Amino acid sequence: MNKRIILYILGWVLIIEGLAMQGSTLVGLWYHEQNYIYFLLIGLALIVLGLPIVLVKPKNTNMYRKEGFAATALSWIVLSLMGALPFYLSKTIPSFVDSFFEIVSGFTTTGATILTDIEQLDNCMLFWRSFSHWLGGMGVIVFLLALIPKLGGAQNINLMKAESPGPEVDKSFPSIRKYAVLLYSIYIGLTVAEVILLMCGGMYFFDAVTTAFSTAGTGGFASYNNSIGYFNSYYLQGVIAVFMMLFGINFAFYILIIARKFGKAFRITEIWVYLGIVAVSTIAVAVNIMKIYGNFFDSVHQSFFYVTSIISTTGFAIDNTDKWPEFSKVIIIMLTCIGACAGSTGGGLKISRMMILAKEVKKQFLLIIHPHSVHSIKMDGKKITHDTTRSVSVYLIVYIAITLTSVLLVSLDGHDFTTNFTSVLATLNNVGPGFSKVGAAGNYSIFSTFSKLVLCFDMIAGRLELYPLLLMFMPKAWKKA
Repeated sequence: MNKRIILYILGWVLIIEGLAMQGSTLVGLWYHEQNYIYFLLIGLALIVLGLPIVLVKPKNTNMYRKEGFAATALSWIVLSLMGALPFYLSKTIPSFVDSFFEIVSGFTTTGATILTDIEQLDNCMLFWRSFSHWLGGMGVIVFLLALIPKLGGAQNINLMKAESPGPEVDKSFPSIRKYAVLLYSIYIGLTVAEVILLMCGGMYFFDAVTTAFSTAGTGGFASYNNSIGYFNSYYLQGVIAVFMMLFGINFAFYILIIARKFGKAFRITEIWVYLGIVAVSTIAVAVNIMKIYGNFFDSVHQSFFYVTSIISTTGFAIDNTDKWPEFSKVIIIMLTCIGACAGSTGGGLKISRMMILAKEVKKQFLLIIHPHSVHSIKMDGKKITHDTTRSVSVYLIVYIAITLTSVLLVSLDGHDFTTNFTSVLATLNNVGPGFSKVGAAGNYSIFSTFSKLVLCFDMIAGRLELYPLLLMFMPKAWKKA
């Protein structure tokens, strides 16, 4: 294990986080809020702490897969520990564990909150919550790769693999740094577009920016207790719903569109499956909830918003879904697990994994019927390797094991099964709201300190696709090769 290169990357993470905090410093100064001082001083301290670490680059810059995974997992832990300090030291959130839970939920784009009255927070605190979504959505390591040439030496692909969601990272791009720059360019472009459209609908600039940050990162932190329901506007809610869906699409699609490879872009099967699931789920839920809302238009509006919110794992809400029929709730739980496309800012198992698993099941049935036949799994005309299918199968097993273990552990608090089960699913899949006590009208303050730490583990594990965080607990990974 090349520990020096890992420390070098952590130094850059501290510097980037320190600089990121200055956005909240400026917001605090603009609104004449005293809490800006915490972002200013903590941010400067992180920069001062990180600079000596990065001034001397390690001679050995080898970054193999285990180093990439370890550096990424440690980066997210350090990012969260430091990011919680403004909440805690300002007494905005008096408990450090609660502060840690809130910022972990922010950076992992989960959107689960322990706050019971969001509107009492200063604007600088609200900005930090939403900006953590934006920074975590595309990934802090991807951000570093976009800024710093050869961050991890020639093996930058291993850093990208550790943080990027999905079964595999596209290796076809000639430069990982150029690929990261292009990803962030698209990310910024879509965010700015949403801000403009929201302001065209009458939303104030600050609300438009924080809402766009939360949408882009598919996080779901809102500035109001009623979430997006505060904005009683079909237009604003519709714009947000569309952008939630757009940020749940594989960014490879946008890259191909920019490259004018339209045919290749529109042949990405995963995107059509994703849009098909959105369409079918929207219609099914709309029909099921029509008795509640009284007319088809309102039912479709509510259904489309919440379906896109959950499948993209954003977690915004405009109404209390606990009053919905059980059929609709089951669909929402299924969408929570499925999640968005690979290569998007969304969480969940990912559409591509579900497709690979379905194809593998079909292959096994065909082998039962024709034992001596040869069948290969393909997606978009490309053969899926055995290593990829095995990785997806193992991922599912680990995912189920973590889910069951987490449900068992949080059940020690004595809450009902729906609360326990959906809270684990909502955090592991980075969605945020569940049902019952953690539904759109509830929050996670009901859990004990132990359960909050379990859910923090789930949030980080879910955002990093399980393996990087689990590798931290393997002693062999830390030994020299």
